[in-house]
Amino acid sequence: MTDTIKTGGCQCGAVRFRISGRLGRPSICHCRMCQKQFGGFFSALVTAPEEGMEWTRGEPSYFQSSVNIERGFCSNCGTPMTYRHPGGLELAIGTFDDRSDLAPLIQVNYEARLPWVEEIFEAPVLKDQDFYARQEAIISFQHPDHDTEVWPAKGVKI
Repeated sequence: MTDTIKTGGCQCGAVRFRISGRLGRPSICHCRMCQKQFGGFFSALVTAPEEGMEWTRGEPSYFQSSVNIERGFCSNCGTPMTYRHPGGLELAIGTFDDRSDLAPLIQVNYEARLPWVEEIFEAPVLKDQDFYARQEAIISFQHPDHDTEVWPAKGVKI
């Protein structure tokens, strides 16, 4: 995909990574294990390079979801982060600080997709300006989309 430096991490900032090197193929997986790991309709993953992947703050915890597969997540905030298999490591696209060049190029386990997943983007779009104004008033404790020298190990809390 790209030869630039890419960074990312979990929602609370306890786990951060940095990648230098070429990312592999971004994909969407419809399998039931990915649906459960992400708590969503599918997962979106990109293959990390064998060299050039480093955890810069913390590391994911892992759940062995099958004989050869481990799924990584932040043990503090629960963010799904990785899919580790005998062929390598894949990272959740949503954990990258800049995801703009990581559009999935292929769907895997397509036969396991939810039958309505292709129709959901045809649903009406909410266009309520007051809704967006209320969202801007929310004080977020989410880690920003860039590296920070210092960040509370357990995230920000009141």
